[in-house]
Amino acid sequence: MRSTWLRVLLPVVVVLIWLVGAAVGGPTFGRLEEVSSNDQASFLPASAESTEAGELQQRFSDSDAIPAVIVAESDTVIPPRDLGPYEELGDTLGQVEGLEPPAEGAPAVAGPIPSEDGLAVQYIAFVSSDAELAEVVTELRQVLGDELPDGVTGYVTGPAGFTNDLVEAFGGIDGILLGVALGAVFVILLAVYRSVVLPFLVLLTSVFALATSILLVFAFAKLDWIQLSGQSQGILSILVIGAATDYALLLVARFREALAEHETTWEAMRAAYRGSVEPILASGATVILGLLCLLFSDLNSNKSLGPIAAIGIVFSLAAALTLLPALLLLFGRAAFWPLRPRYDPELAVAVAPHHGRHAAPTAAGAETGLERLSGIWKRVALQVARRPRVLWIASLLILVAGALGLTQLQANGVPQSALILTPSNAVDGQEALGRHFDAGSGSPVYVVAPEAEQAAALDVVNTQDGIADATLTADPGGAVIVEDGRVLISGTLEYQADSDQAEDVVRELRTALDEASPDALVGGVTAVAIDTNDTALADLVKIIPIVLVVILVVLIILLRSILAPVLLVASVALSNATALGVSALVFNNLFGFEGADASVPLFAFVFLVALGVDYNIFLMTRVREESLRLGTRPGVLRGLGVTGGVITSAGVVLAATFAALGVIPILFLAQIAFIVAFGVLLDTVLVRSLLIPALAYDIGPKIWWPSKLGRVPSPR
Repeated sequence: MRSTWLRVLLPVVVVLIWLVGAAVGGPTFGRLEEVSSNDQASFLPASAESTEAGELQQRFSDSDAIPAVIVAESDTVIPPRDLGPYEELGDTLGQVEGLEPPAEGAPAVAGPIPSEDGLAVQYIAFVSSDAELAEVVTELRQVLGDELPDGVTGYVTGPAGFTNDLVEAFGGIDGILLGVALGAVFVILLAVYRSVVLPFLVLLTSVFALATSILLVFAFAKLDWIQLSGQSQGILSILVIGAATDYALLLVARFREALAEHETTWEAMRAAYRGSVEPILASGATVILGLLCLLFSDLNSNKSLGPIAAIGIVFSLAAALTLLPALLLLFGRAAFWPLRPRYDPELAVAVAPHHGRHAAPTAAGAETGLERLSGIWKRVALQVARRPRVLWIASLLILVAGALGLTQLQANGVPQSALILTPSNAVDGQEALGRHFDAGSGSPVYVVAPEAEQAAALDVVNTQDGIADATLTADPGGAVIVEDGRVLISGTLEYQADSDQAEDVVRELRTALDEASPDALVGGVTAVAIDTNDTALADLVKIIPIVLVVILVVLIILLRSILAPVLLVASVALSNATALGVSALVFNNLFGFEGADASVPLFAFVFLVALGVDYNIFLMTRVREESLRLGTRPGVLRGLGVTGGVITSAGVVLAATFAALGVIPILFLAQIAFIVAFGVLLDTVLVRSLLIPALAYDIGPKIWWPSKLGRVPSPR
């Protein structure tokens, strides 16, 4: 009696604990904006030149307001005599609450500044850091819409306009992204399980894992241990839902298999847990360690994503190994309604000898590899047995051909105006600014130079090609401001601040200043973009080898082999190269993207390698289990046959969840969504289904070298 009550009470307690955690963590979603930042400058290391320049630059102003560039573009020339209404417009704009003068005695809005062609006027306003940026920008745009005459279009661009539009683009992360991802997963689970109840149990596991992980992420961000951004927030949601669902699929598959072999639900769960806990833990550990390798990054956005995503995987593991088993125990066979698995006494007798120590493989044992299987995965396994070498060579050639597209990958950063994929007033305003003014207006280059070298530094900035003019920062009386023995020089770029031409100008300026004023530092929007891209490329070279070594060590420990892990890591790395190569061709020729963020290859690599190895872990742990009983070659076929459906389902689920990132109109997330979704499907369909099984079958027992299993002859 006590045992019966315990078996009922324990699952209920586990579910209640998770319910409390989710009830507290769920509402925290709405508070993530309190601890989130999308400011690119905050992601740079403190040692970056633009970071140091930015810190020194702040000493020259009592204000940390965000500049907004306001442009009014006319269809016809505006004569100087008709500028009166535009002066009144400047006064009206200056009355918008939330603006502050850049200096004492200065107007809140500077302008109008007419363009040389007479087709536009420009204003410069500064949004107080204490004001709600979205409210101020919205009101400025409303004033332009109400006050400008017919034939004149108004824009609010510059740092304030772009930041506002970027935050708006991220606004769908909490609601739209989650809804699309969960909806896609639900449809797939319905098709996989053909059950009404089970998809809800699996999704409940994923949602509870995400809701509780938010508590820890929020706390870490609140303590300034990590920097949370819109992109890391979106990736966390997708990663938790996809990973938790994948782990759930593996456990549910073993549970359904065990229900046919065991009469009671508890016995079936014990067998399913014993068969799935090792690969699930190994898979989770691989992803966690791979993500934590991002801590070696010098770019704070990369460094923060590592622990944020790792926290999500930890909770995914915990939910899949505690909450889901509890739910399955409470529902029992009813979870699979209307297709409830039935207990088969004959099957129970057939598998009973194999629940203890594994027997040595025999020729008779080899015949049982596929005898209880049917359907497509039995046919795939038979093809692997008939033509293993042809299959793995053909698969290898396909991957290599796709990887050749890597030469077309343009991952050296993109203009800020290309980051937002939906219509943006700030992007349109930047284009209008470039048509009529120096395109760098509102986003100048800043040079902080020693006072003794101010003349030489100013001369270099003034004579630099691509800079329209340069001035020393002075007080209202015209005296040059000196702070800690340094002066501040502002230079207006002729090119858009986030363009390739502007970056070339800043790089040349830094080189010229190294000779004229070695201690001078160059900052500003363009310098931040340069340092971000350079740091991201350096991270790519440094972190990729670390991730590969870490994953290789985990696989060696798990499979008690060296050759098999080396082949698995090499196959997933090649699959990653193929996914990037094909994606580069699609981005350039189909979508027409201007390029890719420098962090895209690193993020894609970490996700694809860590997650791609997951499926090989699911496959090869089962292959090893069956090889101990049947021999290596029958074990490969049996392992492929019994895991094919669940692993393919897991791959489709993960691809669908990452594809959901595409609903957020941010270039970086759209590219990550495509690369990871395509890469996961490629790895699931080609690498795990054909390349690895065919290669392992062709190599035979030596695949387990140097373990003892590699020295056991395998009957064909």
